[in-house]
Formats: sequence, C-alpha cells, structure tokens
Amino acid sequence: MKNNHVVVMIFLLMAALLIPGCGIADNAGKAKAGDTVQVNYTGKLSDGTVFDSSIGKQSLEVVLGKGQVIPGFEKAILGMKVGDNKTVTISANDAYGPSHKELIFEVPKENLPAGVAPQVGQQLRGSKADGSTMVATITKISDKTVTLDANVPLAGKDLTFEIGLVKILPVP
Repeated sequence: MKNNHVVVMIFLLMAALLIPGCGIADNAGKAKAGDTVQVNYTGKLSDGTVFDSSIGKQSLEVVLGKGQVIPGFEKAILGMKVGDNKTVTISANDAYGPSHKELIFEVPKENLPAGVAPQVGQQLRGSKADGSTMVATITKISDKTVTLDANVPLAGKDLTFEIGLVKILPVP
C-alpha cells in the first residue's frame, strides 16, 4: 500500500512539472530579468501614428533588467516566450514620464541663432547655464517670440506597442 502512495506522489509531481500551467516548467522558455532578448516592435501614439518601428530593420536587442528601454516596454516583454506577440498600451508614467510645464518657454526671436528661420517642429540645440546642452522643439511662432518645448518628444503621451519576441539569446 505504501509503495502505491509513493508511485502516485511521484506521478503527481511529474505531472505538475510537465503540464502547462502547473509547477516549475511553466516558467521554462519565458523571458526574465537578466536575459538578452531580441524583439520586433511598432510604437504608436493614441491617434494611431507610428513613431518608431523595427519592422524591416534589425530586431531590437535588450538585456532585461538593465533599464535599456522604458519601464513599461520591459515589463511587457517579461514572461513572453519566443514567437509570442502582444499589443500593450503603456501609460506616460511607465514610458517617458509626464510633460513638465517648466520646460516649455518663450524666447524672443532675436535670441535665436543667426540665420535660423524658425519653423514649427524644428529642433534647436542650446547651452544651459551649467554648460550642458539642451534640445528644444519649436511648438509655436508669433510675431516677436518663439515657444520652445524642451521635454522629451514623447513625454506626457500614452504609447501603444505591438511587440514580438524573436529570440532569447543564450547566456555566454
């Protein structure tokens, strides 16, 4: 009788390890922190405008857990298996963060670099007081001033990504 219990226990343990959705085997082959993965993706704004894509290019290679991509993108990859595809919407806070009003400012046109004919969407590079450089995008032009936005272009925006896990690279 005791031998039958042992056989049943071994059978149940093996089943838990091998049946999808049960036990340890369920994590096998899934992307996890520390893995180097290759993904294909397309990033869209809420209006459907594509702002970036790897389609037709080389897959993006990322080491998960190293902060190489925005937090929401990395979270979306975790747990995926090779061949999995998903669409996720990432809030601004898990993407490029909120837009900061203090980074939007007006400057007199005469303060623009010589020879610059301002256009909405044009990016200008300038120096901050500490000597570091800053990039700002022209968002509005009036008769005497230009409005500049020094936020990251995708700040304050929710982003939708179509992600496909292409490969989990072996650990060297």
